[in-house]
Amino acid sequence: MNEKSCSKNYGEIYQVSTMSALLDGVYDGVLTYNQIKQHGDFGIGTFDHLDGELLAFDGKFYRLRGGSAIPLTEKDSTPFCTVTYFNPQTKYNIDQPMGKESFETLLKDLVPSENLYYAFRIEGTFKKISTRTVSYQEHYVPMTQAVAEQQSIEFENTKGTIVGFWTPPYAQGIAVAGYHFHFIDANQQKGGHVFDYVIDSAAVFIDQKSHMNLYTPTTKAFLNARLSRKNLIKEINLTEG
Repeated sequence: MNEKSCSKNYGEIYQVSTMSALLDGVYDGVLTYNQIKQHGDFGIGTFDHLDGELLAFDGKFYRLRGGSAIPLTEKDSTPFCTVTYFNPQTKYNIDQPMGKESFETLLKDLVPSENLYYAFRIEGTFKKISTRTVSYQEHYVPMTQAVAEQQSIEFENTKGTIVGFWTPPYAQGIAVAGYHFHFIDANQQKGGHVFDYVIDSAAVFIDQKSHMNLYTPTTKAFLNARLSRKNLIKEINLTEG
């Protein structure tokens, strides 16, 4: 890939590889931090050999692993991530407690259609937030097996930032259809992939996207991967929690 600086495309989501490839154990990093940061200042993903969760906002990129948030180095690489230049058009304030189901229903009311892509940033205080981080995989195992080793971290009465995306149902397998969120605390020291939460109060920022740019690797693992999966939805539900 040409490492020449890319012009900022605020309407674009840039994605490395596909969720179906990740499910099939295509874990080798294909693009470095230096390459992906040319396509966005905000995003989520994972790392070479599933070594933690990726989170980025305000141009700061972190590896969330084992309860810690570690700034990236230029050699860190990813097999799967989604990034964008965050440019929100909508802001909404929440001033009362709201659980995951109610909040995600509210988000659908705040956007014009479920058929578009959106990036979300939620800044606030959380009564509870449940996260996990995937662990380094030395050898091939299906992702449904790899997540059995994930580390769970519970936060209570914590300030922080949720970063993530809405992917339309028709793109299931390319990414994770629906909401996919990662969290980092206000001190930018801990976080992980989000699977449950209760918001106390928060500011919600929404960025509607018009383009999806998909980078498909040419590695042997990707070329030989089984991307048409019979149990796709079941596997995604198991891995995403």
